[in-house]
Amino acid sequence: MSSETAKNPPSGPKGGNLRLSEANLNKVPGQIHRPAYDRSGITPGIVHLGIGAFHRAHQAVVIDDLLAAGAIEWGIIGASLRSSQTRDALAPQDGLYTLAVRSGKGTDHRVIGSVLASDVARENPRQLIAHLADPATRIVSLTVTEKGYCHTPQTGDLDEHHPDIAHDLQNPDTPRSTVGFLVAALARRQAAGERPFTVLSCDNLSANGRTVGRIVTQFAGLRSRDLARWIEAEVAFPSTMVDRIVPETTDADRAAISSALGMTDAWPVVTEPFTQWIVEDRFTAGRPDFAAAGVQLVSDVTPFEHMKLRLLNASHSALAYLGYLAGFETIAATMTDARFAAFARQVMQDAAPTLAMPEGTDLAAYSASLLQRFSNPALHHRTWQIAMDGSQKLPQRLLATMQDRLRLGLPIDTHALAVAGWMRYVTGTDEQGRAIDVCDPLAAKLKSIAESAGPVADRLAPALLQVDQIFGASGTDPRMRSAVIEALSKLYTLGARQAVQTFQVG
Repeated sequence: MSSETAKNPPSGPKGGNLRLSEANLNKVPGQIHRPAYDRSGITPGIVHLGIGAFHRAHQAVVIDDLLAAGAIEWGIIGASLRSSQTRDALAPQDGLYTLAVRSGKGTDHRVIGSVLASDVARENPRQLIAHLADPATRIVSLTVTEKGYCHTPQTGDLDEHHPDIAHDLQNPDTPRSTVGFLVAALARRQAAGERPFTVLSCDNLSANGRTVGRIVTQFAGLRSRDLARWIEAEVAFPSTMVDRIVPETTDADRAAISSALGMTDAWPVVTEPFTQWIVEDRFTAGRPDFAAAGVQLVSDVTPFEHMKLRLLNASHSALAYLGYLAGFETIAATMTDARFAAFARQVMQDAAPTLAMPEGTDLAAYSASLLQRFSNPALHHRTWQIAMDGSQKLPQRLLATMQDRLRLGLPIDTHALAVAGWMRYVTGTDEQGRAIDVCDPLAAKLKSIAESAGPVADRLAPALLQVDQIFGASGTDPRMRSAVIEALSKLYTLGARQAVQTFQVG
């Protein structure tokens, strides 16, 4: 559900400690699960762009299970588009790392071996393109976060004015963007007469497969109409829904996990017991037997995607912004306040009428499980981490539900408070007057708007609602405007703790 950030770079082994590696794997304590296969016989069939914590706690674990079952042609080559930190941490470990699954009952440790190598795109873009273009690569999966697609979240179209897109059009063999790398590799496949790979987005985009397909085709069309037509006709872009809570790894996590291993692991990942992956069964060049590893294969992922975005992600974001403003460091700590727990439940209840789920889906049970997961005391999932990149997340997490409720003639007070929480957060100052480190691709623009408007709800809210990249036409809807101004006014007057209680509706 989240990607590891650069706020906690890994540190190397200290003193004379052993380092997790292939050579030291037999020294790992017997109670810790290790790869149940000979890694020397594994060949790569997947290139994954955006090899952060979420991928290593989710898709890479599924592939680890499949490799153990004998699917030896589906190893992973990971790639970071910018930072070398993951590669630098994992290379001395031969790609091995520890998965720590935490619950109130304790921690289970497992060493994952599915990542065979890691690229850093900015250091050697040609090498990454070569890996993508290799006929052995049959799936290219993505967890690059919403902002990594260089698109306009409100429309789902390519942002042709994005600086990385402008660079990639001028420098097609040394791209910077996710889209640039995909199209560069697909162009090579087309020129060589090779079948294309499947592009498998695992990010929280609305209709992620169709959205990525549209963005890639639009970019390719700026290079070559023939290439765009080939991609549109030949490349599969299945949509997916992914779910697992993955906090950023801290130094305390590294110390505890290294102690359990009896050796240093520079960048383990921490997660919860729950995991889910739903995938549309459309692949260009084959796929592993995902179902054997618990993946749900469907013809249309849309209802499940909407369920997750509007119940889980929406309430998570609401808790993140409002919880941070109230002084809570983590989601679990926020959930200890009954007012916030009730507000999260209300966000889910208000979203439920906008969902069209398959028969037999129990939304009440799903919502109850989410509240339980959010309350997991063993996961230190920081509100600040979830609050990142809000300008990219609001349209699919909150605004789509608000638009649907307005069409149904229903009130939007609860979601308006969540949006108001985001507005208050991006001013860059919390309720105690302390600076907030706002991490967002539009941070400078949002800060400028906030400084011009000042901490006045009926000036700040309308000004932010005019940011078309986020709100589009919904920002001009008088019902949206009125509800958000009222919510932001209450937030300034009462503070987050009292506001969540005031805005609970039946």
